[in-house]
Order: sequence, then structure tokens, then C-alpha cells
Amino acid sequence: MTAEDVNAEAWTVYGRRQLDRAFMPPVPHQLNWTPWDRVGPGVEVLGDITGRRVLDIGSGAGHHAVHLAQAHGARVTGIELSPTQHQRAISAHSEVPHVEFVQGDVVDHLRAAEPFDAAYAIGSLAFADPHRTLPALRAGLHPGAPLVLSLLHTDLHDRGPSTTVAPREQMIRLRDDPPLATQMWVLAPQLWEDLLTEYGFRVEAIDLLRHPDENVPVVQQLIRARRLPNRPARITSRPRGTRSPAAHAAVGVGAILLSEQGLLLGRHRRGTLELPGGTVEAGESFEETAIRELAEETGLSARPDDVTLLGTLVDHVGGVVRVTVGAVVSAWQGRPATQPDESVGDWAWYPLDQLPDGGLFVCSAQILTAWRPDLPIDHTPAHFTPYARRTPRPVCAAQPER
Repeated sequence: MTAEDVNAEAWTVYGRRQLDRAFMPPVPHQLNWTPWDRVGPGVEVLGDITGRRVLDIGSGAGHHAVHLAQAHGARVTGIELSPTQHQRAISAHSEVPHVEFVQGDVVDHLRAAEPFDAAYAIGSLAFADPHRTLPALRAGLHPGAPLVLSLLHTDLHDRGPSTTVAPREQMIRLRDDPPLATQMWVLAPQLWEDLLTEYGFRVEAIDLLRHPDENVPVVQQLIRARRLPNRPARITSRPRGTRSPAAHAAVGVGAILLSEQGLLLGRHRRGTLELPGGTVEAGESFEETAIRELAEETGLSARPDDVTLLGTLVDHVGGVVRVTVGAVVSAWQGRPATQPDESVGDWAWYPLDQLPDGGLFVCSAQILTAWRPDLPIDHTPAHFTPYARRTPRPVCAAQPER
């Protein structure tokens, strides 16, 4: 019997026990990503779902799906493998408008269904092999659709997550009944991020949500990801010989844009917050790189006169010399927005006194402290050589249309 077969049987027994005691959880007043009320964010992490098709993975008794339809105007499909859990949902909520309950496997369902605008799983996706479910979810979601997952991180026995993609035994506990053995993929956050990235998602945030009682060791992780746009077919290449040249240097530019709302930062698909910027292409000046990367990543346009180079930062990463040039962009046109096929998106303005802790990319941190040494940002050291150039123009707080 496979791990997923063990889980299907356990949840069928669980559902039968709940049917026997005629227990139905109430429809919540807000979406809870953990078993504990008012811990963590609410439905806002799914974005605006009014009128959107939303997939509830492992919908159980159906109360979350009903809440999203009634309180937020979503059109929800609840997919549930356990026939007894499905029976609980339809016995209580079959007449609720804009909610459909389907009994079956989520992978099979996604093969035949129209793509969804959003998907979420509260505690359920860890009972299925991610190598099977994540490719199906990518195929079953529209480009840019959010995928939000609530998953176990640390259990009642203070046992933390695994660093290998393999299931392990975890118990489903139900009051007054013997526990049910299951096989769960309880994976470390970085491992979930690597899997999601591999299968075409950009991870936007991973939060650890703790039990309200600090003496209880249980921790849930909440993963917010987004389905990446479709990419064109890639053309393969080969080296002249069997040995590839060793990389010895990487040269890039990072751009600082400061408005009245704060500093412009975007989130990389691997979760770090970064300045706009990227690698210098052949024949480009640093100013030209800053302007091109700004347009490609954010949709903003600037002119060479709007760019002032701060200097060069040099450090070593994995034996490779990394050269980063900081640039201040003092005027621009447009509004920043996520661009198709770019690895950094979700651009937002952050006040300098409220920069996020722990999520800033090292290169961006080095540029920012070279620009403003008073900023309280810690990072690995880099050698900075300032340029004896013109004084940067004041950064525009409001950008006029040109």
C-alpha cells in the first residue's frame, strides 16, 4: 500500500467517525490557516477572489469553501479524496450557491477542469506526493494565480520538518477515538520553496505560525506562491569540449529608486526582496544596464541623465568574484508592475525606517549601505570604491509624465 493509499484510508475512517457523531464544524467568520483562531493572516493572502474560480484542495467538511463563497463572493470547487469527508460536505452544504463539492483525486480533477484563478490547501497537501501534485497544480492554474498552502512544520512531539522529500508517519488525533496513522510529507520551508520553484511557481513568502500557548510546540508554515507565466520552448546548446570553463566573475547593477512612499523593492521567486537590477550585457554601460533592467523588471522608463553611479562593490561568493555597481535613479516614468517571465516581481514601496528584516538580498543590502551608511542593515562585507562623479540629483518624490 502506498503512502497516499494509507492516507486515503485514514481520512475515510476519520470522516466516518465524524458522521457517526454528527459533528460538523461551523462556517467560520474568517479564513483560518491554522487550527487556532486569529493566528496569522486571513483571506487577503488569496487576493481579490470576488467572482473568481477558487480550488479548495482537500476540502474536508466544506466549511472553508462555504465561507469564501458567502463572505467573499468566490466560486469555489472543493475537491476531496475521502468519500466520507465528501459526504459530510454535501450533507450540510450542497445547496450553497457558487460552491461545488467533488469527490476524487485532485490530480485527476485538474486534468479535466478549466484552469482556476486561485488555489489553497489548509493542512491537506502534505498528505500527497508533491512530485505528483505540484505539476498538476501548475497546469491547473492560470498564469499569475496564487497558491497558498498551510502545512505542518513542527508536531506535538517537537519534531521538526524533514530535509528530504519523503513521507513519514504522523498521527491524526480525534477526541475519544484511537489515533489514525498517516504518511505525511512534513518538509522544511526551503525544501518546499525548492519544489515549488522547480515546478513553475514563485514563492512570495513563508511564515511560521505558532500555537497561542507558547508551551505547545506545534508550528504551522504558511506558504504563499504564485504560478509563473508560461515560458517559450527553450533551445538546447552544447560546449565545444567536455569541460566547461570555470566562472570567475559576475558583474551586475542594482538601482535605487526612492519616492514619497519609500524604497522600491521586488520579491524574487526564491523569496528575497531586491532592488531592480541585473547582469551587465556585452557592450552596455552601467547606466544602460540600469535603464534596461528597470524597464524589463518593473515597466518603468528612465533616461541616462536620470542615473548616477555610486561606485563598485566587490565580494566573493562560492569562489566567484562578484562585482556590483550601485546606481541612483532620480526620475522615472510609469508605475512599477510585475512583468511576464521575470524572476522578480510584486514591486512595492518600503519606507526606509520600515525595511523588512531577514528577507533582503545581500547585493541589494550592500548597495543600500554604500548609498546610506546610516541604514541599520547587516550583510556580508564587500569592498566599496566610490566613483568621483557628479552629485546625484535629488530623488523625485512624485514622477511627472513626460
